[in-house]
Amino acid sequence: MAPGRAWVCYCARMNFLAHLYLARDDRDLMLGALLGDFVRGRRQLWSWPSGIRNGIRLHRKIDRFTDHSRQVKTLQAQFLKPFRRYSGIIIDLAFDHELARSWGQFSEVPLADFDLEVRQVLAEHKDDLPTELTQFMDYADRRGLFEAYRHEEEMLFSLAGVGTRLKRENPLHRVAEIWPQLKPEVAEAFASFFPELQSRVIALRKRRSTTTGS
Repeated sequence: MAPGRAWVCYCARMNFLAHLYLARDDRDLMLGALLGDFVRGRRQLWSWPSGIRNGIRLHRKIDRFTDHSRQVKTLQAQFLKPFRRYSGIIIDLAFDHELARSWGQFSEVPLADFDLEVRQVLAEHKDDLPTELTQFMDYADRRGLFEAYRHEEEMLFSLAGVGTRLKRENPLHRVAEIWPQLKPEVAEAFASFFPELQSRVIALRKRRSTTTGS
């Protein structure tokens, strides 16, 4: 993981909405997109059916591409102490905020309807889900996520919540202090980065479909 990434309970990385969007129209990939942060090691990976494994692998590739992208590295470099250490978490959630805020530019399906589809995917596999994922989705249901991510106050609330689960003292409850200066930088980085990520994922999915014949 890049500097600024920290594992915390079920909130290792917060860009669930981006992962789900990039896996859309394929329910196995969507479930894999949600499982990507909770399935560790080959044994756990191979306990899932092939389609879901592909979704978990896609999730990991998206994370690697994100961590090494020039836009994210440039954005991380602008964080000052004590926020820089947690810049990865902040950027993840801020990018989900940008995606939710501009959802209509990327999808003809309303975000509220997409939210319902995510819940249906989870309901189909409710007996197989890791406890951590179930806990996160319970939280998402209480907060009206992922649709609520369009509101910056919800994003800031979620960041503060992540901070309470970290063992180390951290400034995530203070992101509101830097958000006015950070907001235009995040929007610019997202506008440049996300189309590149989309193109990469489309190519990966097309290659997988061509290889498997599915």
